[in-house]
Amino acid sequence: MLTDIISPNLKVIFCGINPGLKSADDGHHFSGRSNRFWKVLHQSGFTPHEIEAVQDTSILDFGYGLTTAVARATSRADELSTHEFDYALESFTAKINEFQPKYIAFLGKAAYKAFYKKKDILWGEQSEDFCGARVWVLPNTSGLNRGFSLGDLVTSYKDFYQAIQE
Repeated sequence: MLTDIISPNLKVIFCGINPGLKSADDGHHFSGRSNRFWKVLHQSGFTPHEIEAVQDTSILDFGYGLTTAVARATSRADELSTHEFDYALESFTAKINEFQPKYIAFLGKAAYKAFYKKKDILWGEQSEDFCGARVWVLPNTSGLNRGFSLGDLVTSYKDFYQAIQE
């Protein structure tokens, strides 16, 4: 299992679908060589420098946290069953109620669609909140997600970053 990096009242909790095998083995979020999360986070304005995966807990210094929708590590997110998302919803809801972030950013559509029982959703801000947190759905930064170039990812995350500035 991969440990959440979370504290009360964060501005954003970034929610991955589930841990990759490398991240689970290393004990650090987004540590896979091809995952672009840390690069995208920096290039879109969330952090003043690119955080190394081994320093993932430093994300708290910026008011952000990390969690996953489903705890089980897999090599590909599509290995998860609908039942696993259903089972994970209760603990995920309890976590969000306890820590009360202002925003949840789901990385990829899979978890949001499973939790809300929706077939089709758009990228970006969602009309429904989740336990009082406003919800955004952003493209997944996994290297397996070939549908989004680094530039596309940075643009999506930058749009989110700019929208939440107050």
